[in-house]
Amino acid sequence: MAMPEHAPKLSVLDLAVVADDSSPGAALRNSIELARTAERLGFHRHWVAEHHNMPGIASSAPAVLAATLAAETETMRIGSGGVMLPNHAPLVVAEQFGMLEALHPGRIDLGIGRAPGTDQFTAAALRRSASALSDEDFPRALGELIGFFTGAFTDGHPYARITAVPGLGDVPSIWLLGSSGYSAQLAGMLGLPFSFAHHFSARNTLPALELYRSHFRPSETLDRPHAMVAVAVIAAADDETARWLAGPSRLSMARLRAGMPGRFPSPEEAAAHEWTPAEEQSIGSFSGSAVIGGPETVRERLAALTEQTAADELMITTMVHDHSDRIRSYELVAELYGLAATRPAPRAAASGG
Repeated sequence: MAMPEHAPKLSVLDLAVVADDSSPGAALRNSIELARTAERLGFHRHWVAEHHNMPGIASSAPAVLAATLAAETETMRIGSGGVMLPNHAPLVVAEQFGMLEALHPGRIDLGIGRAPGTDQFTAAALRRSASALSDEDFPRALGELIGFFTGAFTDGHPYARITAVPGLGDVPSIWLLGSSGYSAQLAGMLGLPFSFAHHFSARNTLPALELYRSHFRPSETLDRPHAMVAVAVIAAADDETARWLAGPSRLSMARLRAGMPGRFPSPEEAAAHEWTPAEEQSIGSFSGSAVIGGPETVRERLAALTEQTAADELMITTMVHDHSDRIRSYELVAELYGLAATRPAPRAAASGG
């Protein structure tokens, strides 16, 4: 299957994977090198995700990491995929991303998620409360966040006298993220761009995108729906090599879903693991949605996903043990799509194991 005539833009979702023989510092330095490489290859944007209490993921502070990546790149859009709003006061998020936008005008994305991005105990430690944001609380918090950027509070609103500096007038591109229909519907009603987490909620992808498009109302931000689909991709020289590289990702996901997160295992450890039926079942949807293979396999599956979803953008997340294999996977995807590698050449390679 050939790529669609109007191929979607391609972007990067980075989780700063901490390998079992590495460290968080090395993982973050690898993220810098990945961003430089992605910009050189012609990827459209580079997002970092917020996760907590996960030894294998170092991207716990998206604003801090995004600031570093924006300073280390020149043209590519940089942002969060996402900031988990339940963990933060809206004013703090507005000031952080308003500062990023003030420093790097026209390059900053603020992807907002509704989940805490962690377990319930860590979530309570983050927000000093055991209660999650309710269906009413999240839109209210989102409205406050947008209000701090635009100043568009209603008359008499208690926060109308507060000026976010930076923030007011320094407005990043605001996205809603989701793995179900709730954020999809809200993004449509607010006229915001929407990114769906196909990589871990594949069964909800098409229903959520339909909800988004059917509820879309034109806004000052968008006059038509704009949907991005996040997909796990591991590309290698051939299918067998790609499956070998994908073993650690499967094992890491199984451990996470069993409540035993750890650093990212090696392909050798994953190959030696004796899988239980319960483990196989726990990662069924994840394994089914991941695009794993040599160039032709990846080409066919990404083309099929684009046709099924009519996505405007694909956000590629690649979790493998060795950083060089991750870089090569993105290079292969860029070659498949014929991305124009015309952006600034990378600076000196980042150090780290």
